[in-house]
Amino acid sequence: MRTKVIGVVLAVLAASSIAHAQAQVDVFASVVDAAGASVATVQPDDLRLLEDGAALKVVKIEAVSGWPTKLQVLLDNGIGLGSENLIHLRNGLRNLLAALPAGVEVTVVTTAPQPRMLLRATTDRTAFMKSPELLAPDSGTGRFVDGLKEALQRVEKDKSNHFPMIVSLATAAGDGNFLDRDVKQIQQRIVARPVTVHAAVISLPGRTGSQGVIQGELGIWATKVTGGRFETIAAVSRVATLLEEYGVAVADSHKKQSTQFRITAERANAAAAVGGISASTRPGLQLTGLSFDGRHP
Repeated sequence: MRTKVIGVVLAVLAASSIAHAQAQVDVFASVVDAAGASVATVQPDDLRLLEDGAALKVVKIEAVSGWPTKLQVLLDNGIGLGSENLIHLRNGLRNLLAALPAGVEVTVVTTAPQPRMLLRATTDRTAFMKSPELLAPDSGTGRFVDGLKEALQRVEKDKSNHFPMIVSLATAAGDGNFLDRDVKQIQQRIVARPVTVHAAVISLPGRTGSQGVIQGELGIWATKVTGGRFETIAAVSRVATLLEEYGVAVADSHKKQSTQFRITAERANAAAAVGGISASTRPGLQLTGLSFDGRHP
């Protein structure tokens, strides 16, 4: 007897994400044994893929353990936070980075008065754990939209196999002026290249500026579409614990994403749009995740 998982969910994803004809289809699967432990290898006979109820021929299975998680951290260091509160931002970044496992690539960008690289992409833990001390306050306002736009540009340009993630901490004082076309471009890029976004907006008394409208609206949209988490906070002391929680979430995603297999299957009708995909395993194995992009928000 086989164990079916997530067929309905993946069928919905098929209709929205791969609504075009193709000879083969790729899916990502997380497979565990009877004890719930991740397995090292999966053979074609270990599982079965169906498209709208019809069996697909599995032609290739590859582990994605070598795919890194690449995290970009965007931080508003401007007047919406204030120089007197910089210690909370430093503590938050330090806590976030400390929660990350080995192998995660980290980039840190400050957004006031414009996006500026604080730490270029690195997996060197010693290097990125020094970045909190490099944070400095700025008298300008944070640029949430510009920061997110540039982060997604970097994701778009990186053609390597990896799982991109973004953590953004904005304030309600920023983004009084932004271009609608930039917002639209952000939305298009998120849809085109799956990325997990976690975002938060700080709103402190007397420093609301634009009232955080675009930061909140776009932040909520991005996190909802990508399966991330959105928070609004009014106490600056919450920054340290919230960023730590985001770091734990990134670490959990990294663990799940790095124990998957990418399965390539041939379709009987290559001229038709991809239909609903479901899967099952042989006795002794169980699928705990199935998706088209391999992300585990």
